[in-house]
Amino acid sequence: MGRLRVSAEVISLGCRLNLSESEDIRAMLGGSSDLVVVNSCAVTLEAVRQTRQAIRKARRAHPAARLLVTGCAAEIERDQLAAMPEVDGLIANSAKLDPRAWNVPERATAVASQHTRAFIAVQNGCDHACTFCVIPQGRGASRSLTVDQVCAEVEQHCDRGAAEVVLTGVDVTSWGQDLPDRPPLGALVQAILDRFPHLRRLRMSSLDGVEIDPLLFELFASEQRLMPHLHLSLQHGHDLILKRMKRRHLRGDAIELVGRLRARRADLAVGADLIAGFPTETAEHHAANLSIVRELGIVHGHIFPYSPRPGTPAARMPQLDRPTIKQRAAELREAVAMQRSEWLATLVDKPAVVLGERDGTGYTPGFARVALAGGTAAGTLVEITPTTIKDGLLT
Repeated sequence: MGRLRVSAEVISLGCRLNLSESEDIRAMLGGSSDLVVVNSCAVTLEAVRQTRQAIRKARRAHPAARLLVTGCAAEIERDQLAAMPEVDGLIANSAKLDPRAWNVPERATAVASQHTRAFIAVQNGCDHACTFCVIPQGRGASRSLTVDQVCAEVEQHCDRGAAEVVLTGVDVTSWGQDLPDRPPLGALVQAILDRFPHLRRLRMSSLDGVEIDPLLFELFASEQRLMPHLHLSLQHGHDLILKRMKRRHLRGDAIELVGRLRARRADLAVGADLIAGFPTETAEHHAANLSIVRELGIVHGHIFPYSPRPGTPAARMPQLDRPTIKQRAAELREAVAMQRSEWLATLVDKPAVVLGERDGTGYTPGFARVALAGGTAAGTLVEITPTTIKDGLLT
């Protein structure tokens, strides 16, 4: 009996940057058969566990395929992943978008995206040294695409009918700092909006609030095609913990930024990354974490229970016990859920333009999820007026 023939499959874990890169890998591989790729994540111990779980699941589903692993875990947990019997090989994170690493020819154009929104990685890597983070080990130094390179990708997606483009990266607000004349991120956003007047929606992924330049602030405040959805790489709500994390902002910086933006754009929806149970975190520190959820009105929360990562300074600090960390993470999630419920209630009976997804739902400009009528085509923009909330969805 010959080997089972399977279509190439790319399994993406972790951040939006990984999702964007997975689309590029899928396009590179084209019609390759007998191949499964796991694009891994290593941001937390849980992410590494999920990576290993995805590898085992992929092997069970495709016993005859060649299974390759790339992504951050393939760098940071290289020896452990290479030792897994399910894994046939590793592709360096720095080489995963190089056709030579996959032994495939370069393709002039990418295949159509499998997602209704186009994710474009404008930047990769990170030059900062947050005490909890291993991502610089997996991604390397910060490096940016030029304005022309980004716009070339935007043009491809617009030509395929994309209604929304999402700009992603490891540290998006550091875009341009390695380019000649060190252009700010706002200059890139302005260039995209100017060159593509028919692009309906432009959305930003997670941003470092302290690096939002004046032009980007003004665009967030006044440009209707830039979605009113600000997701902050906040990490914590107490100044002492932020200092121990080696973050470059304080609590007051985030409050001031959101206040200034909301004064100009009342429909701004705020999201944030928050870590629960960082080493040395006291009950008082945790209370500040909870209170900043309320003070900023965080309706999109990415809550990470702290886990020590190899080689990081935070791993050598006094650790909290796991039950306390899990409990504090649950309380943060509950606080965000409460803010989200109150926010969704304000959107009932108000018209909204929604971008349809393939599962019968869609997203408003502020990224509220909406149940759409049957037959709504994925990737289309439709105006609806939700009348109620059911299971966390506007309907």
